[in-house]
Amino acid sequence: MKQIFGLFCGWKRSSIRSGILACAALSILVAPTFAYAKPCKKSTTHRKVASDSTHSQVALAAPKKDAPKDIVDTAVGAGSFKTLAAALTAAGLVETLKSKGPFTVFAPTDEAFAKLPAGTIDTLLKPENKKQLANILLLHVVPGTVLAADVVKLTSAKTAGGTEITISADDGVKVGTATGMATVTKTDIKASNGVIHVIDSVILP
Repeated sequence: MKQIFGLFCGWKRSSIRSGILACAALSILVAPTFAYAKPCKKSTTHRKVASDSTHSQVALAAPKKDAPKDIVDTAVGAGSFKTLAAALTAAGLVETLKSKGPFTVFAPTDEAFAKLPAGTIDTLLKPENKKQLANILLLHVVPGTVLAADVVKLTSAKTAGGTEITISADDGVKVGTATGMATVTKTDIKASNGVIHVIDSVILP
């Protein structure tokens, strides 16, 4: 009986020892798997959504392009029409030329106004001469958009003031009245409500 009991105890101790060794071996094999397991990658769909979201935020943050300027703002921005801008203000025509239009403006430069007899500009800018100034300025405005390619085909055009100006394409494009003709020096400056053609003299009635 003692021999049987001894064999049983020896077998039991051996089984327990084997079990402990087996568990230890298993832990050694399994541990590296968890230690070095790579983190889960985001799915392709998730990455695409994140990318689209980023692009959307960038698009929303992008500054808007400058809106096209109207005839008045375009002329003021050019820097060579200060006298014209002052005259339009004195004549009460700024709002008209900032409206929808469209208009074609034959715009005299500051140098063009400087050709007028001394004191003429100061006199015209006086409040009591507002109507006379407006009539002169309206000689430079033609309703509609008349580009350079169309101007050369015309011999005359009706202005916003109701009178007509003469147009000549001989020896350069010229516009004006019987009082005098102005030469077009630059064409097709486009604005949101029309087009500007630069001239070298003021058109007079």
